[in-house]
Amino acid sequence: MLIPHDTRIALDTVVDLLNTAPTSGQPRSEPVEGLADIAALYDFARRHRISGVGDLHERDLRAVRDVRARFATIFATDDARIAATLINALVAAAGTTPQLSNHDGYDWHVHYFAPDASVADHLAADCGMALAFIVVAGEQERLRRCEAPDCRHAFVDLSRNRSRRYCSSRTCGNRLHVAAYRARRKEAAG
Repeated sequence: MLIPHDTRIALDTVVDLLNTAPTSGQPRSEPVEGLADIAALYDFARRHRISGVGDLHERDLRAVRDVRARFATIFATDDARIAATLINALVAAAGTTPQLSNHDGYDWHVHYFAPDASVADHLAADCGMALAFIVVAGEQERLRRCEAPDCRHAFVDLSRNRSRRYCSSRTCGNRLHVAAYRARRKEAAG
């Protein structure tokens, strides 16, 4: 599946946003809110190079958390019609204004958010359109949650044969493979 650079960045952003949710399944005893305060929201915006971020307030934090919850609903459905309805509502509410842009060393790409859009509307428009392209391509099954029992992190499976099961083969995948190996050894010894 060929995914343009700006769409890939938006997909990575929506995954990272989903994984800030306290219910995203961090392998810890207590769920942690990744967007606990305004400082965390500024940090998220900086890490993801979200342009035009001015002063952020509590209403921005609430709005981004609401957008995150709406993205979680999109990831949770396997019905393309439901996903399309959810994405359409999300993108429309953001007041999209598609514009060609080339900035910060990136070649021409499309921004879907209106000029001076809030962070929440920026995320809803750009990330919503990236998810729309996945649905249009008939690739919604690539929007997944980690299959590790103690992890529910979101990820986009970009493997050629759509076989990825874990958010990270280095952490969750490796941990489960080692546990299975140890269980087999214990059973064989035993």
